[in-house]
Amino acid sequence: MTDDARRTDSGIEIEPVYFQAHLEGFEPDQALGRPGEPPYTRGVYASMYRERPWTMRQYAGFGTAEETNQRFHYLLEAGQTGLSCAFDLPTQMGYDSDHPRAHGEVGKVGVAIDSLEDMERLLDGIPLDRVTTSMTINSTAPILLLLYELVAEKQGVASDQIGGTVQNDLLKEYVARGTVQELAFTLSNAIAYVEAAVAAGLDVDEFAPRLSFFWNGHNNFFEEVAKFRASRRMWYRIMTERFGAKDERSKLMRFHTQTGGSTLTAQQPENNIVRVALQGMAAVLGGTQSLHTNGFDEALGLPTERAAKIALRTQQIVAYESGVTDTVDPLAGSYFVEWLTDQVEAKAWEYIEKVDAMGGAVAAIEAGYMQAEIENSAFEWARAVDGGSKVIVGVNRFVDESPEPADVFPIDPELERRQSQRVAELRERRDSAAVKKALEDVRSAARGDANLLYPMKDALRAFATLGEVSDVLREEFGVYQPSR
Repeated sequence: MTDDARRTDSGIEIEPVYFQAHLEGFEPDQALGRPGEPPYTRGVYASMYRERPWTMRQYAGFGTAEETNQRFHYLLEAGQTGLSCAFDLPTQMGYDSDHPRAHGEVGKVGVAIDSLEDMERLLDGIPLDRVTTSMTINSTAPILLLLYELVAEKQGVASDQIGGTVQNDLLKEYVARGTVQELAFTLSNAIAYVEAAVAAGLDVDEFAPRLSFFWNGHNNFFEEVAKFRASRRMWYRIMTERFGAKDERSKLMRFHTQTGGSTLTAQQPENNIVRVALQGMAAVLGGTQSLHTNGFDEALGLPTERAAKIALRTQQIVAYESGVTDTVDPLAGSYFVEWLTDQVEAKAWEYIEKVDAMGGAVAAIEAGYMQAEIENSAFEWARAVDGGSKVIVGVNRFVDESPEPADVFPIDPELERRQSQRVAELRERRDSAAVKKALEDVRSAARGDANLLYPMKDALRAFATLGEVSDVLREEFGVYQPSR
């Protein structure tokens, strides 16, 4: 290793220049194929963005349902083409806003949703048969999806007319990720989910076409492009060779990308506009199906309206002014990009093989392996930043001695009290006997092998709260306690 050695964020050493010799043994027809054809390295659709750009799906959610509804309408009027909803921590954890564990967190990092009434307020005036919605949730994903479906029914929209995704990746709650680790650990988790579904008696081609993925976008531009391209090729191989999928749709990795909030800095926050633009461009050149671009002020708090609009305009400029939508996979054939795609894939397979040897993703998490790998990477990153070998503009180089004050999104101190009061009032005026019976039906289903979604939907329709349904499931299934 020379003094001038350069490495990607995942530690892959980069040479000063690349030639055809770096692709020795590279077979374009096998490694790349055509866009929309196996192994899908070049994209899951033949025409990609020439037909239409990716879905611009800005992540939004804060305070009450009414406040977030206003932000949804603001973004849709500004040209956003899909919704993405952030929920507060109590909602994510399955606690109502008046629960003691919710204290101090209501409406802080997302919107507070306690009941069907809140979901109705959240989606007021939004045509659910024309707008697709992504919900970033996890353990309470089935509850939020059922509430969404119930609101659609009240709008007169049938369940087969609504579209979108729910993030229901419980295993990722126990790990964080860097580029190669993100790729490897996410695919290991996906393997675990597919194995569980198959073990439950489902044919892989019954459910796999509905799977989608969620990637973060970070600053190392070419490594991120390589990650996205490698991910499609790897998923095709996993579904074809490991699970024997026959339906070609089962082999397509369709994904959403969110620019990296962890890369944003509180210092000189306007610099984040450039970081987000680069991350978004990498996602587009990597073939994303939808994209969220962060507000430049998100290292300080929730994004202001100004920051949210600039983030959306960033996507629109990339889509309509840069020319990147004119041809599919424009970086294909680059010596460097193809070499790096191969390198990222090879290192990700090494991780997956280690996880497989431990018994799969669940066993690896329970053993603390994934967490330890992430902790080691985080330590090395922090040491590089602190030592100055990893340059962060405005943080450890090109620092402002007298930073200007920034506008920060205000949090209403009365929010928690008002939301808690709403929940209490709902419990007073609903049919308590009907709610009690519906929750007992949920409990009975949880104790057996019946489909939980039907009794859960009935309970939510009767205005059982998210926390009450979650409490039943906690009592019956228990709560996971990490080993470390």
